[in-house]
Order: sequence, then C-alpha cells, then structure tokens
Amino acid sequence: MQLFRETGAYLKGHFRLTSGLHSNEYLQCALVLRYPNIAGRFGVQLAARLPDSDIVVSPAIGGLIIGHEVACAKSAKAHGDTKGVPFLFTERDADGKMTLRRGFSIQHGETAIVIEDVVTTGGSTREVIALLTAAGAQVVGAGSVIDRSGGRADLGVPRVALATLDAVTYPPEDCPLCKQGLPVVKPGSRPGA
Repeated sequence: MQLFRETGAYLKGHFRLTSGLHSNEYLQCALVLRYPNIAGRFGVQLAARLPDSDIVVSPAIGGLIIGHEVACAKSAKAHGDTKGVPFLFTERDADGKMTLRRGFSIQHGETAIVIEDVVTTGGSTREVIALLTAAGAQVVGAGSVIDRSGGRADLGVPRVALATLDAVTYPPEDCPLCKQGLPVVKPGSRPGA
C-alpha cells in the first residue's frame, strides 16, 4: 500500500466502481504498475504464492501488465523450456462477453492461473475462469495485486493477493457522498454497471 501512495495510485474522493457501487477510495493500479521495477517485483511475489501452471491468463485491460509479469516470473522458474510460460489475455466482445481473440487458444487439459490487478467483486476473474473451464482448461488458482473485497470474493478456486483491503462501498441510492452532492468520478477501463 505504501507503493500505491508513493506513486499516486491510491486515490481518495467519490468513485463509481465497475460494479456500479460507490466508494471514497480507489486503487488505480495502472499508476503503480507503470513502473517496471515495481510491476516486476509484484509479479515475482504473486508467482511465488501461486501453483505452477501451463498458462497465465488475465482479463484486459487491468490485468495485462501484472499477468505478463507473473508469466515472466513463472517462466524464469520453468527450466528447459526456452519459450517459458505463455501469457494470454481475454477481451470483451461487442456484446460485453469475455472472449479469447488474437489467435489465442486453450488446449484441453492445460492448467491455468488467472491474474487480475484488483478484485472487488471477482466478476471479471470469474468470467475468465468460466471461459477457460468451458475450453477444457483446469484453473488451479487466481491472484491479484489488491483484494478490495476483504477476502470475501469467491472465485471458486484458491486465490491470493499481495494486499487485502476491506474497502467501504455503497449502493448508489445509499451513498453518503452522493447525498453530500459530491461529484462522482468513474476511473478505470470500462463503464460501470
């Protein structure tokens, strides 16, 4: 969390999260992960806490940098394979459904770990897990830099986070920040619910 504060990635204000909930704090992982040394360190730390796998997969856009760094760390550990552990990412199609594109494919029976920057409800991670499972992969774990759920988000697989927060969130109709008339900001890479 200290690195988030030092890099300006820990924000205070009035935010609308992708889930549609409101909060007075926001973790903009892109601001901390823009520093390759920090992203690399986070990747090594996450990789050490997760089981080995055939592939590493992240949802775009938030999980791209940290997912790649976890694959790099896992690749450094994979002796004898000159290509290392592949990193794939999912994207949303025009209907908002998580999908593999760009020639990425899953081999039946592959093991996978799913990596995100921040987990709040776990929705995106669960969508990636469902996609991988439907393609015949076995998801053996999930990881994130930050867990905003206080450890409550159930992904259906073992998971780890470098930091766990019990962030306060509000439904928009009960948000005290809205009632104070404070303007709401929607940071992040996709529109909220």
